[in-house]
Amino acid sequence: MVALPSLRGLQAFEAAARTGSFAAAADELSVSAAAVSQLIRTVEEQMGRKLFHRVHRRVVLTEAGVEMLPRLTMAFQEIGSVARDVVGGAFRPRLVISVPPSMAMGWLSERLAGFVVSHGAVDISLRGDDDPVPFDRELIDVRLSYGPHYREHPTEEIVRDAVYPVCTPSLPGAIKSESLAGLPLIHTDWGPTGAAFPSWRNWFDAAGADPGRAAQRGLSANSSRAALDLAMSGLGVALAQGIYCAQALEEGRLVRPVERALDLRQPYCLTIPERSASRDVVAAFREWLIKECRRAVRSPALIA
Repeated sequence: MVALPSLRGLQAFEAAARTGSFAAAADELSVSAAAVSQLIRTVEEQMGRKLFHRVHRRVVLTEAGVEMLPRLTMAFQEIGSVARDVVGGAFRPRLVISVPPSMAMGWLSERLAGFVVSHGAVDISLRGDDDPVPFDRELIDVRLSYGPHYREHPTEEIVRDAVYPVCTPSLPGAIKSESLAGLPLIHTDWGPTGAAFPSWRNWFDAAGADPGRAAQRGLSANSSRAALDLAMSGLGVALAQGIYCAQALEEGRLVRPVERALDLRQPYCLTIPERSASRDVVAAFREWLIKECRRAVRSPALIA
């Protein structure tokens, strides 16, 4: 039988690698940072492999450390689950959800209570992340993204959306507008590392109109949520995804001054790594999230 390395040492390594700090691991394990360092050194000697490179007061995982981390994290989570079951404690499943920042700041956070009510108690970590996301390092269970970024994990297209010109009904000239002529425009730019968001120039080209320099003027935001908030404040007309603006249109807080929409180039995709796919809470959340997304983009308020 192969001799196993120190369990306490493996625990120290997992905590340090996951948190990125010997000091943070020490706080988590209620020991000193020096003790964490010694425990890890003992494991390295027992395994005959270096797990960290120590460079200028920093520690960086070696290839062996990178390979071990996700498997050890899952193992310690399972040990913790067994311990909770044995002592009879009330078990609350944990769910790590990663979505684009604009979706985390309002749309999904406002709806999560509905999932908790329907599913029951669950510990949820909601992350607003740009692509790419570190699935294994952050133990992400579910990732909703714009476009199919993660072919190395099971990924499915769940819904296709469009952008709609929207503004407040109190914006001067909005109700009687037929061409957006003279209305202030709000622009969305996801930046050089993000996907290309439809521009007002794209919208006017699709409409067969020439707005001249007006297509470049106005306010600009680097997130869909921020652009929508500017429109909600009465500062102009924004191109907003249906998934974000449907509820405000239904409630009359926003209007569509013109009916023409512009399809997004890519679908929204759901990625669930294999280590999470078999969990009941993940399956339940997947089903709930798909329904919420499809309900939003199919809102009657978005039908011309």
